[in-house]
Amino acid sequence: MPVEEFVAGWISGETFFFLPHITPSGRSLPGDIEGVRLQTQTTYQGIIDCMVKTYRHESLLGFFKGMSFPIASIAVVNSVLFGVYSNTLLALTATSHQERWAQPPSYTHVFIAGCTGGFVQAYCLAPFDLIKVRLQNQTEPRARPGSPPPRYRGPVHCAVSICREDGPWGLFRGAWALTLRDTPTLGIYFVTYEWLCRQSTPDRQNPGAATVLVAGGFAGIASWAVATPLDVIKSRMQMGGLKHRVYRGVLDCMVSSARQEGLGVFFRGLTINSARAFPVNAVTFLTYEYLLSSWG
Repeated sequence: MPVEEFVAGWISGETFFFLPHITPSGRSLPGDIEGVRLQTQTTYQGIIDCMVKTYRHESLLGFFKGMSFPIASIAVVNSVLFGVYSNTLLALTATSHQERWAQPPSYTHVFIAGCTGGFVQAYCLAPFDLIKVRLQNQTEPRARPGSPPPRYRGPVHCAVSICREDGPWGLFRGAWALTLRDTPTLGIYFVTYEWLCRQSTPDRQNPGAATVLVAGGFAGIASWAVATPLDVIKSRMQMGGLKHRVYRGVLDCMVSSARQEGLGVFFRGLTINSARAFPVNAVTFLTYEYLLSSWG
């Protein structure tokens, strides 16, 4: 099994996370926490309202809750996604990454490989994502003398608390919804990227940097457009251990949410997720393609 795809995925994952530190147009940490809160809480009227209330109640540090685990996990998860995708495509087509632009695989093979990568990634991501969502939904302000402490003091304490209350499998709460979200979504993600690259590149030639950036950016938007409804369900199920209302499963969560809040609930967070998806995925694909072409 070629390992360079895993390594390239790892490095592009690190670029993906640290992008907001080098350009304000990339994935924003405040944007991440706002997306989660809009999906799981009904106290906000929109993105701006969420930002204002978060800042007023929790100060600037409130925008950075729950981000230490993504720092530790994003490279691993991205490595698994791109590594499994590329090696599945190799098994289906018997062509290496360097040969794929000269001998392009069918979109069916690309979709299957993307779905496989999404399925495997989901179970690697599930515990990290659960802890991030739990920490981001803590709305307590910074600790003051005499004020009650937050439920979770940090990611390690959160993980230990979940295991103590629900057992080790508690860390995989919402994993089924996450799998349903990522499996078809990442198939569409890679198909969109491949299709846009081929439409903008002469036959049997490698796409240029500008093409990769645009294709990667729009692939990110397309994937979030498909993923957002199940992302809402996933986030709500992950919070199930903290709320009095506990969903019996994915379908129960969908029906209950639609009955109480209308069909619009399934599109909460779509705007902010799409806005950050373009630059993040553009740079991720550009880094990935550059590394593999330079190593090849």
